[in-house]
Amino acid sequence: MLDIEVIEDPAAAEASLDPIRTRILQELVEPGSATQLAVRVGLPRQKVNYHLKALERHGLVELVEERKKGNVTERVLRATAASYLISPVALASVAPDPRRFSDRFSAFWLLALAARTVQEMGKLIAGAAAAKKKLASFAIDGEITFRSASDRAAFAEELGVAVTRLVDKYHDGGASAAASGARKHRLVVVLHPALKTNTQHSPEKEQDND
Repeated sequence: MLDIEVIEDPAAAEASLDPIRTRILQELVEPGSATQLAVRVGLPRQKVNYHLKALERHGLVELVEERKKGNVTERVLRATAASYLISPVALASVAPDPRRFSDRFSAFWLLALAARTVQEMGKLIAGAAAAKKKLASFAIDGEITFRSASDRAAFAEELGVAVTRLVDKYHDGGASAAASGARKHRLVVVLHPALKTNTQHSPEKEQDND
């Protein structure tokens, strides 16, 4: 079972968004049969079986074992992942394209970059899993409070300079690197306001007051 599976197929994405099927996927983090699930989700076994077949058809659940109980064979299934994330690939025709934006201070560019990250990481994770190899990745997550908008702007400027300096130091774009099979890596650095807690979120409430 994967920790996170990125769904790229539009039909699979649609199947996963059904509230009942979402609940079934949540319950199937631990293996279970249709009979067991029917008790947990409060639905008839036949209806649970219908949803299980749809999820299995789209590769979101998998067979763990079959148990013989008299003349009946009980199928035990499990979700293919503990969590699911829908890739922008599932909405390819309307997915955001980072190349449409050029302003590094644009929130829309940040969203487009995040969407591309989900898309690319989904493919990389699937490829690494198929090859039974570990995927090399690195991320930093934290929070910082600025005294003023000018401090935030200064921080962004210094961060950009520091990152550019590191890229210049370690990037090898020469012919020798290409000939040796050196692999490119994607670098994305983002900074955005944290969501406010204990309030009703709205575009107005989330605007910067500085």
